[in-house]
Amino acid sequence: MEDHRVVAEGLAALINDEADMTVVGNVGTVAECLAAAAELDPDVVLVDFRLPDGTGPDAAAAIRSIRPAAKMIFLTREDTDVARFAAVQSGASAFLHKSRAAADVVSAIREVARGKMLITPRTISTLLAKRRSIEAQLERLTPREKEVLRLMAEGHPSRSIAEELGISYTTVRTHIRSLGSKLAVHSKLEAIVKARELGLIN
Repeated sequence: MEDHRVVAEGLAALINDEADMTVVGNVGTVAECLAAAAELDPDVVLVDFRLPDGTGPDAAAAIRSIRPAAKMIFLTREDTDVARFAAVQSGASAFLHKSRAAADVVSAIREVARGKMLITPRTISTLLAKRRSIEAQLERLTPREKEVLRLMAEGHPSRSIAEELGISYTTVRTHIRSLGSKLAVHSKLEAIVKARELGLIN
């Protein structure tokens, strides 16, 4: 995960240049978070959303179990509601896209350290409403329909979906028609968008 390391080291150098901030540690996996949190007792933790052995929420949960007062800022390349909702559920104070300027990250650290919540209540309520809508859509799908949608979104044609699931081509077509009426999915592109939205593919 070379880009994680480069981004982390670049940010660490910038943060250390600030008179009121010091980087106390820099780890690259969920596994290393526990020991680091216990030993270093950080005030603010920058958490990457995707880690080699898990996710930002996994890391946040590990850190919180030892340092419940530590504040979290999620950094991500994923600008999705699924990622935002996971950050909110993890108790993150801020959610920043990796394309944001380093100065924005430094300013967010400062504000979060002072106790400011940068994810607004309005954002949280919008995310909760979207989440409820997603859960309702997922509830309408059978486990088999979810599988078919996931495979469609991954680019498998109907015949290979039939093979993979051990069902007939006609049955796959029936599932696809059902997905069309339940979710308005009528093309591969729509399947990709919908499967991402529902968290069936990354």
